[in-house]
Amino acid sequence: MHPLLVRQLAADFCVSEADVLDHQHHFSTFTLHPQRRQLMEIRPCLLKIAVVNGKLLFTGREDILARCRALYADADAPWFMEATHLAALNRELAAFGAQIRHMQPFFTAEHPLPVDTRDLTIHRYGQEDIAQFRGDERFGNAYGFCEETPDVLGVAAIKDGCILGMAGASADSPCLWQIGIDVLPQARGQGIATMLVSLLRNDVLRAGRLPYYGTSISHLESQRVALSSGFLPAWFELVAAPVDSSTNHRRS
Repeated sequence: MHPLLVRQLAADFCVSEADVLDHQHHFSTFTLHPQRRQLMEIRPCLLKIAVVNGKLLFTGREDILARCRALYADADAPWFMEATHLAALNRELAAFGAQIRHMQPFFTAEHPLPVDTRDLTIHRYGQEDIAQFRGDERFGNAYGFCEETPDVLGVAAIKDGCILGMAGASADSPCLWQIGIDVLPQARGQGIATMLVSLLRNDVLRAGRLPYYGTSISHLESQRVALSSGFLPAWFELVAAPVDSSTNHRRS
């Protein structure tokens, strides 16, 4: 496991780096680590669960954790996210006024790879340049314009003066930068998403950060883009929230 990912998961799930690397489940009361990922953060943190390295990491409120310890001390991590298990977890969370809010697979890429940009013009954007796309609904996945997780890098594919697609990277933490992608409808099916995500993967690695990519569990097209861009599955994450709360969800 990449050292930056180990460091990140330790911060996000309030455990030590050794805890991330071992093969035991861990249950830790949530605290606001300064290097945690803050994108889509739900406060207060009632419960977050990661499936990683063949085991489970739980963090959240102590009373909910106590119930999770009683139920899941011997849980089989690879099968934890089965529908029947999730339904049972949701019933348990209801007693605390909570529910499962979202679940995501996350992918990381550790090595730069060559990219064929074909006959397209490639334009890169720095953090100040990205501001011009604020409010542009075409690029709602590429850029989040979130104060806690600023958009720091962008790359566009252009043909005949028109942008066909855009990928953006947000500084979700000091260690991990997340990549999001948008391709205009008329340009889909041409491999542009894979090309742009691959270019930005290389740029993030050159910046000394670990690029990562999150999407919906049912968004197979997005997952194929991740895999074809040199990303591999790294962890799966579940987040619970109060029943009456709402949160925005950025997807690649």
